[in-house]
Amino acid sequence: MAAFEQELLALLPRLRRFARSLTHDAADADDLAQVTIEKALLARSSWQPGTRLDSWMYRIMRNAWIDTARTRRRASETFIAEDAGMGVGAPGAAEAHVALTEVEAAMRALPDEQREAVALVLVEGLAYKEAAEILDIPMGTLTSRLVRGRQALMARLGEAA
Repeated sequence: MAAFEQELLALLPRLRRFARSLTHDAADADDLAQVTIEKALLARSSWQPGTRLDSWMYRIMRNAWIDTARTRRRASETFIAEDAGMGVGAPGAAEAHVALTEVEAAMRALPDEQREAVALVLVEGLAYKEAAEILDIPMGTLTSRLVRGRQALMARLGEAA
């Protein structure tokens, strides 16, 4: 297997996690991840070896999501996810699920710009500079979005406690 495909394969869990933070829906996240992989494979020749494949992939994914969001407006979810019952009865499972649900709800409540910044820097662990490049914004704008996003998350999660 070529190095490109190996690196791409190793990125799949991170891509799926970022897709989930963008879409708020597991099925949509899987679709977005698939579209991203397809676009990356088709545009493989435009990737520069020696550069960060993850940053390139995040940019492709974000652009694909923007295209998708422009063509449709999603109705808010009214049902509990199918996998919400997984792990019921395991020690601490209920508390962990409640905490995770609260964090997911707090992330969903953030404006798109703040959620993207938080997902790339706080969840994916990218450097500010990289995240700013992926989002195609100045570093100061990224910092501002992160500060506001963190404050909103802390306020929302503080209310949930």
